[in-house]
Amino acid sequence: MRSDDTIFAPASGFGRAAVCVVRISGPQSRFILETIAGPLPAPRQLALRTLRDPVSGESLDQALVAFMPGPGSFTAEDQAELQIHGGLATQGAVLRAVGALPGCRAAEPGEFTRRAFLNGRMDLTQVEGLADLIDAETEAQRRQALRHLEGRLGNVAEGWREEVLQVLAMIEAGLDFSDEGDVPDALDGVIAARLATLEASLREVLASPSGERLRDGLMVVLAGVPNAGKSTLLNALARRDVAIVSPIAGTTRDVIEVRCDLGGFPVTIVDTAGLRETGDAVEQEGVRRAEARVQQADLVLWLVPPDAVPGSVPKGRKVLRIGTKSDLNRIRDGFDCLVSAETGEGMEALVARLRAEAEAALGGGSDALLTRERHRTALTECHASLLTAMRMLEGAFPGELVAEEVRMASRALGRITGRVGVEDVLDRLFAGFCIGK
Repeated sequence: MRSDDTIFAPASGFGRAAVCVVRISGPQSRFILETIAGPLPAPRQLALRTLRDPVSGESLDQALVAFMPGPGSFTAEDQAELQIHGGLATQGAVLRAVGALPGCRAAEPGEFTRRAFLNGRMDLTQVEGLADLIDAETEAQRRQALRHLEGRLGNVAEGWREEVLQVLAMIEAGLDFSDEGDVPDALDGVIAARLATLEASLREVLASPSGERLRDGLMVVLAGVPNAGKSTLLNALARRDVAIVSPIAGTTRDVIEVRCDLGGFPVTIVDTAGLRETGDAVEQEGVRRAEARVQQADLVLWLVPPDAVPGSVPKGRKVLRIGTKSDLNRIRDGFDCLVSAETGEGMEALVARLRAEAEAALGGGSDALLTRERHRTALTECHASLLTAMRMLEGAFPGELVAEEVRMASRALGRITGRVGVEDVLDRLFAGFCIGK
């Protein structure tokens, strides 16, 4: 991958559409636009142009084109954009014409955003926010991702890093002027106070709920004996026929997952095989998988069929006892909810309860500062280094050792925004982006 190449890609997805947007970025962007579209339009203004094949001169399409000179563009490079008609033949002809020009090649996944990062237009937390925004399925996920794209975590982390660097400068000043009487002793008190304030801020963030769970969603597992109504309830919650419903016990043999948006919160609902003793080898495997999913669940809906008592429920998991087929159920006590997927009785209350559980477990995305495991790991390392530095100050350790711990704290914060040591993160991150983004 060469950063001095000019790259191009459709940014509006593949397939037939009314309009297809083709993005071009790199040093040849101006030349490419002039070659296939004629005179440049005014910067950042759309103009109607006839696109022509640079070899044959054949007319390819009528399109709106724009030119964004660097560094005032998404990638900080010269960029061009073609808004062409979205027929497959038109897309193919225009992309072939652009790709035939010298110094121009098709972009790799995430390469536009990678250039924006490498050219200083975005920090790594904003890149991750953009990736999460593209993948967001619910309103809460969208809000959380947008805050990171706008730089919430990056700005906070840079503020912490600036404070750490200032403390480091004070420590090194004390080392440089250690022969100046009481100067080091005076600095030690200021340094200790500033480290304590910073450590408290990091501790508070580390103790707060993580946004990682909001990205992944709440896992709700439907469990119970055969014919308790698990598949019927799954279909009712998904509002479509996902699982086969049959009066024959043991119909569900495998795990079925459905992603749902419950009031803006992502929830994965998992249907499982009925839990019972069986001599059927296939059903035994289904029961084993069901038991494993129950142990992984954030919330278990323990379904109880008509006229049966709730009985014992899985230990160690949060469980709601659900009485199913409530229109046929004469037992009304001992349940958290009574529902009938057939008549709709209790379904609204169950959905409201699930939404409340999701909101309590995931948060609304407004308070979470850390949304990925690498954020928490880096901040934990920074916090540990600060604690070590504070203990060293109390124990009158040599200033060089204190400075090294503070320097390590700075490096850990730098990894959050991508200032240092993130090469191993980049390839994995950008590989998940769309072509053209």
